[in-house]
Amino acid sequence: MRIEDEIQTRKFRNEQHKATVNIVFTSNWITGILEKRANLEQITLQQFNVLRILRGQYPKPATNSLVKERMLDKMPDVSRIIDRLVAKELVSRGKCSTDRRAVDVMITQKGLERLEALEESMMMMDILQKNITDDECRILNGLLDKLRGYQPLAADDH
Repeated sequence: MRIEDEIQTRKFRNEQHKATVNIVFTSNWITGILEKRANLEQITLQQFNVLRILRGQYPKPATNSLVKERMLDKMPDVSRIIDRLVAKELVSRGKCSTDRRAVDVMITQKGLERLEALEESMMMMDILQKNITDDECRILNGLLDKLRGYQPLAADDH
């Protein structure tokens, strides 16, 4: 549906205003879908993000600060998220060998399995492949990067 139909308005000051509303609406729409899908495996979207970060580090451990800097959502309290993942036995915690003030966090086998069970649906391939082509995805990725200030070099194709 068009953004005008979704939010039942026809009035935007200009195309930039419409784009801003459309980006926020679409972000919330995607987040809602992903939250429902993560919930099927009894985890939150933030917990899913932490598990993906830890899997990227695996088999090496990560610290809370490393996880925090790589989070997509910079708002959450990483320690609390990790506490919940430890309680679900999806990650383990131990003493950091290089910094006694830090704590090492590592994804468990159960965490790897939970992540694998969710991976396909969380990539939203069912929606993306149905609604936009690979070329359109490339254009969208380029536009979103450009929106955030990325200016590709002439030799930078992707």
